[in-house]
Amino acid sequence: MSSNGIGSSTVVQIGIVVRNIEEKARAWAEVLGLPVPEIVITDPPEKAQTQYRGQPTPARARLAFLKAGQVSIELIEPVGEPSTWQEQLDEHGESLHHIAFVIKGMKEKTAYLEGQGIPLVQRGEYTGGRYAYFDGIARLGAVLELLEND
Repeated sequence: MSSNGIGSSTVVQIGIVVRNIEEKARAWAEVLGLPVPEIVITDPPEKAQTQYRGQPTPARARLAFLKAGQVSIELIEPVGEPSTWQEQLDEHGESLHHIAFVIKGMKEKTAYLEGQGIPLVQRGEYTGGRYAYFDGIARLGAVLELLEND
């Protein structure tokens, strides 16, 4: 059976979990010579429909995005738990959380990755699309995020 994998090999985002998003957003902006980014918060649970390890969660996150060429650096400060963001912060401190790719066909790509031994950890909706994080640590050494825009 041939497969084109997840259907994308272009990295669009690198996510980093942080404890203090204002501090890290200023630091990244200064180092990269960019304006300090706006800080936003993810949608509330009733809209995001976030699930973590198969269960609904009220967790949210404060986010800031810095454009670095074709890649955005996404800073993520967890708000509430449980979430993949809080788990990463608790276990590894401030650190790289994920590498993201834009795809089409979230359901099929989820089945494909799970068949590759890369299980779904968290998923949710956002205005204009959906996201899903997959635990690729054992197989790839990194968490993958798939983004599907409507």
